[in-house]
Amino acid sequence: MSTPRVRRGQGSVALSKDEFTKRFAERFADPAFVNNRDELDRLAETAWSGYHEYRKSPRTRPAGKEFSDPTQELPIEWLEARAAIHDAAKRHRSKKGPSRILLICGAARSDQTCPGEMSKSFRLLQVAQRAIEKLRGFEVDVLDLSHQTSQYGRTIHPCKACVSTAMPLCHWPCSCYPNHAMGQVNDWMNELYPRWVEAHAVIIVSPVYWYQAPSPLKLMIDRLVCADGGNPDPTATHGKDARRAKEIELAGWDFPRHLEGRVFGLVVHGDYAGAETLRRNLSAWLSEMELEPAGTKSEVDRYIGYLEPYGTSHTALDDDPELFDEVRNVARSVVERVTQLRAGTPRAGAALEQPRPK
Repeated sequence: MSTPRVRRGQGSVALSKDEFTKRFAERFADPAFVNNRDELDRLAETAWSGYHEYRKSPRTRPAGKEFSDPTQELPIEWLEARAAIHDAAKRHRSKKGPSRILLICGAARSDQTCPGEMSKSFRLLQVAQRAIEKLRGFEVDVLDLSHQTSQYGRTIHPCKACVSTAMPLCHWPCSCYPNHAMGQVNDWMNELYPRWVEAHAVIIVSPVYWYQAPSPLKLMIDRLVCADGGNPDPTATHGKDARRAKEIELAGWDFPRHLEGRVFGLVVHGDYAGAETLRRNLSAWLSEMELEPAGTKSEVDRYIGYLEPYGTSHTALDDDPELFDEVRNVARSVVERVTQLRAGTPRAGAALEQPRPK
């Protein structure tokens, strides 16, 4: 098969210097910056230079002997993220360490920002956390995705779908960010990738927002596409060379499963619609990455305060002790399955050949 041509034609999105400077200045609209105008003007000139010359990764070093092209310059941030992932993988494989459960709160709501009240997801996550922390040999890592809305400099930038051009163009870990030329920095994912890798299991507790996953959760999901088939060697594609990536994929891509074999549990809640759909979607996504559900009691979707006022939703949760018990069962199921796997019990179907590999 000949390599398909790379399709282009959406048009330039380059900004003029005036428009760039205007957008840069909007970050400093607070009148408190008025006395720093001269410094900001100089910073704007420097930022314009980085944008105009497209200095995406201004700090690089040669890749080294582990890569197909040892001389290619790679971003230092990417190499640091890769090293953190490798260290996390060693801890994950070690038989001496504790079993690690990554507990993820998918809600964007937080009492630390505009809503002024904690999410019900966080309360349910705490129930699972307490159930696990009572057990010896288990360690809990709480990832509260509402920090993206409530904490300065916490950003998950959107996936650019490099994988849809060709799988090898999607690097593991993601090499799209940070992009200093575009001001796309503070990317949280370089911290989150190692936390996923180190975990032996993941439990996601999430509400439904407009029939879908909350924005922070969906952003993380999209950016985890590189964990399922992502290319660990950016020098093989000469960085982001789309044609070269197509050639590699069509020659045969082994589709490495970077999170394979971990266990998962799910708790999804809503107020009147979408809970089952989102729970099924999350289950399908995790299963597609070769993570394993922990059993029939490891996935729960429920409604809290069904068609009742939002103002009383926490009270409705208080009045549903059965849901707390179901959340504990999710945690217990995950713990039980992790214990079995680490003791050597194989995954069901692990040795079967995939008839339709990606």
